[in-house]
Amino acid sequence: MITVETQGRVRVVTLSRPEARNAVNPALARALYGAMLAFDIDADVDVAVLTGAEGTFCAGFDLKSASQGDGIEWIKGLTIPETWTDPITDPRQGPMGPSRLMLSKPVIAAIEGSAVAGGMELALWSDIRIMAEDAQFGVFCRRWGVPLIDGGTVRLPQVVGQGRANDLILTGRAVNAVEAAAIGLADRVTPKGGALTAALQMAEGLTRFPQGCMRADFLSARGDPAALAAALRREWASAGMALAEGVQGATRFAEGHGRGGRFDDL
Repeated sequence: MITVETQGRVRVVTLSRPEARNAVNPALARALYGAMLAFDIDADVDVAVLTGAEGTFCAGFDLKSASQGDGIEWIKGLTIPETWTDPITDPRQGPMGPSRLMLSKPVIAAIEGSAVAGGMELALWSDIRIMAEDAQFGVFCRRWGVPLIDGGTVRLPQVVGQGRANDLILTGRAVNAVEAAAIGLADRVTPKGGALTAALQMAEGLTRFPQGCMRADFLSARGDPAALAAALRREWASAGMALAEGVQGATRFAEGHGRGGRFDDL
């Protein structure tokens, strides 16, 4: 489901379900959540790189899993209590795994191919996004009635501004690397196949700095953890839609509709 490697003081976590374009099912979500918690408490590593196997970052939550019921049962079990206020000291799992965490160390996303739907939310959860020139983002779950419930509605406006976020959230359209860089969704763009190398180079560079100071600045720059928790609780109110429109849409996807980002047969 995932592979975890350590290169010096850099932890590389790779989503590895290439047969499903690295779509996240409940087992992968649990594994990714555990890997990121382990990274954060490991004194021997300073930076993580999150990437996907075989030329694709992540196609989102596995809609085949959702259509068969186990995915919906997983989501139903992830309700956020109203008393939850701290994503640092009180870690919670999200449907995609680590999306409700605020780690003390930076995570760099190395993006090849597609980072769409929940995959885009994982990229937004990451602190820096390095994108290959032929890769794409997109709220592709729009066509299936599956809501953004892994922080996408919270983090996307913070990254690109409210107007651009409205455009991407409402239309669900694809965003290529040129546009992503122009609007701040991609922090750096590399040639095809170069995202992981660039991410590793950046990560290794970050390990050379005094870590205490860097992490203090990093934490301060991300704002109030309680505000993030409140925003994620508000977003979670949309989860009920996944049990209505989303199940129907996931079933249609499992039947073969809308593959390759198509809208014409919905």
